[in-house]
Amino acid sequence: MNASMADVAVVGAGPYGLSVAAHAAALGMDVVVFGEPMGTWAHNMPRGMLLKSEPQNSGLAAPGNSHDYVAFCEINNLPCARSLPIPAERFIDYGRWFQRRAVPDLDRSMVTAVRTAGGGFVLELANGDQARARAVVLAVGFVPFARRPEQLAAFPSALASHTIDHNDFGGFAGRDVTVVGAGQAALETAVLLDEAGARVRLVARADRLRWSGVPVPRRSLRDRLLAPESGLGTGWRTWVYANAPHAVRHLPAAARRHIARTALGPAGTWWLRDRFVDRVPALLGYRITDAAADGDRVRLSLAGADGRTHRIDTDHVVCGTGFAVDLRRLSLLDPVLADGLRRDGPAPWLSAHFETSMPGLYAVGLMAEQTFGPGMRFVQGTAFAARRVAAHLARTLPRRSVAVPAEAAGAGAAAR
Repeated sequence: MNASMADVAVVGAGPYGLSVAAHAAALGMDVVVFGEPMGTWAHNMPRGMLLKSEPQNSGLAAPGNSHDYVAFCEINNLPCARSLPIPAERFIDYGRWFQRRAVPDLDRSMVTAVRTAGGGFVLELANGDQARARAVVLAVGFVPFARRPEQLAAFPSALASHTIDHNDFGGFAGRDVTVVGAGQAALETAVLLDEAGARVRLVARADRLRWSGVPVPRRSLRDRLLAPESGLGTGWRTWVYANAPHAVRHLPAAARRHIARTALGPAGTWWLRDRFVDRVPALLGYRITDAAADGDRVRLSLAGADGRTHRIDTDHVVCGTGFAVDLRRLSLLDPVLADGLRRDGPAPWLSAHFETSMPGLYAVGLMAEQTFGPGMRFVQGTAFAARRVAAHLARTLPRRSVAVPAEAAGAGAAAR
């Protein structure tokens, strides 16, 4: 065990974790980041996936807007035109390029547990080591919060999975696969499965599929005033979600929860439509009422709003049913620590600085969506989160590491 205590430990080396670390380090703090750089993107995003966001809105955040995606493209002579979709593989390369320049000191160890001890936090690592820090930033991404229909929640991975579980659909060639959902993840998964040689169908509760419009190169002043553009789309509400997440936090809790559930609802991107229409059959207006394993297949019972019923026998079901933050599903938090946190429904309550009710414990990315709005689902939100967290850490933490007696490591998990 390392007997020194870092100022800040960041759990997660994706866009939010790296962005917070870059800002905190620039303010003179001793920061250690744990995790494989862009690991979730490399292992839990399918090959061939394209980002929804445009290049100018896809940069990780470093002070002074250095190391953004546009700069990466210019340095590497890569195309970076507006409305040119970004391949996931290129975005992974960009994130690792950002890490090497903005956060060079990184520990690839995986954190398995976080608890309080000795006036700070102890992090248990998968390799058996421990680390200590005065503050911890949880940047754990989407994977812990994947949501499945309750009828499929207990199915083995051989029969049912989530879109976040795959990075290669080649193994489904020749198999019958049913994709559930109507959002970008479900639609793109269905397309990639079809292109990999699977027999695919889509099932969704929505009565029709929604697609984003093709971006307009030049919009009139009137149109821009009526529906301003932002990194999340067009319209005043979307502009607020993208540019004023601090304002969202001041809304009543019920309003924020409603926004988290409904804002920027299920839709596919304009560039995916031609690859889906007339290629992937869709059963729309149906919900799953029952699911049963039948040997190595799955039998789905469906019901429509008009009373229609339908049955599907399929080899595998992929759930493109989104994500829902629930602290009970974040297993790396010590139970004593997790139980002591103030909640906002199933999500953590967060201050204006992304700090939980446990001083020194912060949460960014999807975990902050219910507090700051849907911008926290996207890379576009990294700048706001990184600046807020780093500035608060700089005001509340000493800027140097201190020696900690080895015996303090066993001080227990009592919450402060």
